[in-house]
Amino acid sequence: MSNYRCSPCGYIYYPSRGEPKNGIAPGTAFEDLPDDYICPVCGVRAKVGKSAFYEMETMLYRCNACNYLYDPARGEPKNGIAPGTAFEDLPDDYVCPVCGVYVKIGKDAFVPTM
Repeated sequence: MSNYRCSPCGYIYYPSRGEPKNGIAPGTAFEDLPDDYICPVCGVRAKVGKSAFYEMETMLYRCNACNYLYDPARGEPKNGIAPGTAFEDLPDDYVCPVCGVYVKIGKDAFVPTM
């Protein structure tokens, strides 16, 4: 699933996280959001709804602890992850190869970045 950025404020909607505080369950695709969905950050400026968002083209994922970038095109051959492996296809027990700080958190410690 693709991530979407709000044009006015830069908020990123991550389908994998959803917006539980707003009643949107993790795993909810952007296309499945209600038609009256507004940006939870700048709502007033984004009342045009989904049209204020655009699909993010990048597929790099940054570790929150050390800023390591996982690049699916490059993979991690040294760690047995072939080039072209999408972030979503990494094993559930994947951890940052640089800091390993998030051993108990794993992939949830990474966020898409541009």
